[in-house]
Formats: sequence, C-alpha cells, structure tokens
Amino acid sequence: MTRLTNICIYITILTVSLLSLTPLDAHAQSKKRIKIETTDSVPFFNGLSASVDLVGIVQKAVSDYGQYEAALRVNLRDRYFPIVEIGKGIALHDYDPVTGIKYETSALYGKIGLDFNVMRNKHDIYRLYIGGRYAYTSFDYDLVGPDIKDPVWGGEAHWGGSKSPCKYHWAEAVVGVDAKIYGPFHLGWSVRYKARVSHKDGEIGKPWYVPGYGISGTSQLGVTFNAIFEI
Repeated sequence: MTRLTNICIYITILTVSLLSLTPLDAHAQSKKRIKIETTDSVPFFNGLSASVDLVGIVQKAVSDYGQYEAALRVNLRDRYFPIVEIGKGIALHDYDPVTGIKYETSALYGKIGLDFNVMRNKHDIYRLYIGGRYAYTSFDYDLVGPDIKDPVWGGEAHWGGSKSPCKYHWAEAVVGVDAKIYGPFHLGWSVRYKARVSHKDGEIGKPWYVPGYGISGTSQLGVTFNAIFEI
C-alpha cells in the first residue's frame, strides 16, 4: 500500500504542476499580444505647422516697439517638434518728449529650437510643451537728439549717431500649450524666459531695444499667442 500511495502522490503533484503552468503561459501570451496591439502606428514624420504670433503685432500697434513673427514646426510622432522662428523687430521710441531724444531700429532675427510634448496621451488634441530656442540678431540703431547750442561761442553741435551696429545672441526656455479648434486650425500660447548669451553694443552706447529679444538687458520675459495651421 505504501508504494501505491507514493505513486499516487507523485501523479497528483505532477498533475497540479502542469495545471498551474497553463494559466501562467496563457497570461504571458496575453501580455505579449497586448503589447503588440498597442504599438504606436503614427509615422515618424507626422506633418508640418505654420504659425503667426499675435502678441507682437498688438504690442507694435499700442506701443513704440514690437515684432512680426512667424514659425514653421515639424511634427515627429506627435512628441518631438523641431521649430524655426523668423521675425522682424521694430522700435521708434522717444526717450523724453522734453529733450526730444529718439531711438530707432528695424531688423530681422531668427530662432531655432525644439519643443517636447509632455502629455501622457501624445495624440490628444491638446498639447503641453517644454522646449528651448537659440536666437540671434544683427542690427543697426539710430540715437538722435536735437542740436545743442553753445551758449558761449554760439553755433550748434550735433548730438547722437546713426547706423550704430550691434549683435545679440540669446537662449530661451519655453513652456507652451496649443489646442485644436477646428480642422487644421489650432490656437496656442507660450511663456519664455530669455537669457542673453553674448552681445556687442553699438559705438554710441547700449541699445534700448533688441529685435526679437525686447528691452536690452541680461534677461527678459516674453509671451506669445499663436494662430497655428497644421498640414
């Protein structure tokens, strides 16, 4: 009886082992199948978008400086967005209406960078970006004031200068959002922290306004509001 009992025990253990392995194997196959089914089918190159910044246009209309800026952005798998921004900055500023001193400049600028969509569902109609830009401009400015009269010897002396050349390099840290409104039309905004990397001031002093950067200084905050058309 003891030998028969041992044989029965061995058969029971073997049967239980085989039965316990079957669901594990089925579960593993199920996991493998789920992984295959959720593979991202979005192509690497997923389109282009063109945009125009509206803040700079409004700023130029209501103040003595502003810019006109457009951008072209590439969509890579709805996650990575290389971007090029090109604009023209314009300023005509009266330092003091009493003294009559004026600052004037108008020049192109360019930026290149990358945005990263941090949304968990990267295919959503809403996108939240973090990114960066490298920017550069080379421009001339005029600083003009009224002629100064010599109270002793008489006559007038000209004060100021024109076509004073400058260069500015800066970097931008960007946080932005855009949302699909209808069809290919999107709206978006961004906040930017601008930090000057290197610069060359003009011969007659520091420029008051830098195209694309804003009021000159070591750092600057900026905002954009974009009308976007996706292709």
